[in-house]
Amino acid sequence: MSLHREDTRRMDTNRGGMLLRWGGLVVLLMTVTGCDYWPPALQAQIEQLRADLQTATTERAKLESQLSETTKLKDELQARIEEMGRANKDLSARASGLESQLHALQEKLAKAASVKKPAPAKSTKPAAKPAPKKKTGRAA
Repeated sequence: MSLHREDTRRMDTNRGGMLLRWGGLVVLLMTVTGCDYWPPALQAQIEQLRADLQTATTERAKLESQLSETTKLKDELQARIEEMGRANKDLSARASGLESQLHALQEKLAKAASVKKPAPAKSTKPAAKPAPKKKTGRAA
């Protein structure tokens, strides 16, 4: 009897193993060949994710375009700032040169005013006027 029980147990184990093997084979074949059954909820979720991806891709392209434009504008403004800085430096140098010339001319003017001799006093007599010439009665 023990021999019969061992044989039965082996057969049950073999049967379970065989079912497991066949089940694994079926799942493997479905996976390899591709199971075309998708539950409707999963299909809806996939479509929603695709729509979200499309929206995100569009937004990304738009943001990249804005970034490109902003970077270009920043570079233009930076160049303009540098140009205006150089112009400011040139004008500052010119202004300081003009200020030094102004101070030098003011000093010369002050020296000239202090060195200048007083003008001779004018006499109180009226100056003699030359007598007007008389016209003769002849017509020319």
